[in-house]
Amino acid sequence: MNKSDIADILNEIATLLEIKGENPFKIRAYQNGARKLETLDADLGELVAEGKLKEVAGFGDALVQKITELHETGSLEFFEKLKASVEPGLVSMLEIPGLGAKKIKAMHKELGIASIEELKTACENGEVAALKGFGKKTAEKILVGIENREAYGMRHLWWDANEVAKPILEGLKQLPEVEEASHAGSLRRKRDTVGDLDFIVGSRDAKPIMDWFVGQEGVKEVTAHGETKSSVRFDSGLQADLRVVPPEQFYFALHHFTGSKDHNVAMRQRALARGMSLSEWGLKPVDDEDFSNSKVIASEEELFRCLDLEYILPELREGSGEIEAAEKGKLPELLKPEAIRGVFHNHTTASDGRCSLEEMTEAAQAKGWEYWGTADHSKASFQANGLDDERVLEQLKQIEALNASGKFSTHVFAGIECDILGDGSLDLEESTLMALDYVVASVHISMSQSEDEMTKRLIRAIEHPATTMLGHLTGRILLKREGYKVDVAKVVDAAIANDVIVEINANPRRLDMDWRFWRRAAEKGLMTSINPDAHRAEHFDFVDAGVNVARKGWLSAANVFNTLSLAEVKEAFAKKRPALERLKS
Repeated sequence: MNKSDIADILNEIATLLEIKGENPFKIRAYQNGARKLETLDADLGELVAEGKLKEVAGFGDALVQKITELHETGSLEFFEKLKASVEPGLVSMLEIPGLGAKKIKAMHKELGIASIEELKTACENGEVAALKGFGKKTAEKILVGIENREAYGMRHLWWDANEVAKPILEGLKQLPEVEEASHAGSLRRKRDTVGDLDFIVGSRDAKPIMDWFVGQEGVKEVTAHGETKSSVRFDSGLQADLRVVPPEQFYFALHHFTGSKDHNVAMRQRALARGMSLSEWGLKPVDDEDFSNSKVIASEEELFRCLDLEYILPELREGSGEIEAAEKGKLPELLKPEAIRGVFHNHTTASDGRCSLEEMTEAAQAKGWEYWGTADHSKASFQANGLDDERVLEQLKQIEALNASGKFSTHVFAGIECDILGDGSLDLEESTLMALDYVVASVHISMSQSEDEMTKRLIRAIEHPATTMLGHLTGRILLKREGYKVDVAKVVDAAIANDVIVEINANPRRLDMDWRFWRRAAEKGLMTSINPDAHRAEHFDFVDAGVNVARKGWLSAANVFNTLSLAEVKEAFAKKRPALERLKS
């Protein structure tokens, strides 16, 4: 087990101890231990092997023992017993936005609340509001959090669903009876969240395929096991459906079950206007009741050609003008993942990241990127160990030294994720921000402002001469927290007017700005940068989720800042920085 995984467990231990009401010093010891482990420069494996872990400042005997056990065995008996000692309902409450261990402990102690159902009742009857340190607004926020959790409970992040779907699809394709296989539905259209998984298979021998599907490892429940359709549910609650059709119907079924509903309705209407009937079974003349006379096609591309359309990629099949554009041959050439040449908005151990500056640079180089950029938190995000002006400038020196060393071929840009304060001002001195290559301005506090207040706040931040990019526009957390209210159109116009990039935050829980806004914004001239908001090296992979958003938003490489070469990025940053210096003088 690596140091990041161990740090996560130490933090979880601290949370569980807090719920149990343990000594605050003990809790803090685990939190500090996790932090120390995250920022450890030395190789953990070597320290453990050489018995030198106890020499690290802040690591007492208890922490050394637990870290060693986790590193060597991948498990910890103390942790397992601790989890078993805390009522599961209390742990589930941590899933409610804004509800931390301290409040859970207080409600459990004072009101005996041990489940989300009991918590909901206590909020509704006023018991929670009456508790010292809570109040009516806190109770109302908890109820909203519970409601969101329930509403989102049936959906799953695209990123998580895709990880489940990949081995299933690979397994289906390896079966000898399978002639064609694909996933379908919202996963194939790359929606940000997915209700369930859909798989379509072309075969003349369905039984062994169905038997394999329902017998997969990880299946918790078989909800249907038929001749042509089966359904299973996994431990995560995610359901997967499999349909097997004759090979000649495969591409018709794939198109139909990929959807969306609005796209399919428009396609059927187009077929009818040409005297044809389109369904999952085929494409045939309207007056012919026998689908055996359907057109024979060897691809989805052929299906679209039959209706005089340019091929519409699955990401665009949302019933939002794609058929009209395909008819005119005006579909965009969508951004490809390989066009990304580097990323911005990434965190290191200087704030709340899990990897050092050098570790992140090494990972960026391994991906073949020409550049990457830091964007650690600023001081207002104290919970994330945000940097003050002095620490920002010290990190800048470290980045300059690393670039000068020639150790890596990947160039490191120096940036900051600077908090937008409640009044729209930025969290650091302008002179500090000016010394950096770029600034990502983001909201992390005071999210309950009115739409008008938040819109003015963001526009003021955009108008700050140091702002280069606007981070996660609405602050949403998918399946957990709605974004704050903001007039997106006004913010987009302000960004264009001030030559500010609005990022696509590629963290699978954010994917913000939403794809639905991008087509219109890009037409008006807005540029984006697909930023992974990486807090560890492996989070660089999140870029793929950001590319999905860009593609669904009809974006091409020309709309995306980080498709530029290193030289072009340097030139773009240099154009803005001299102008800023003139404004200051």
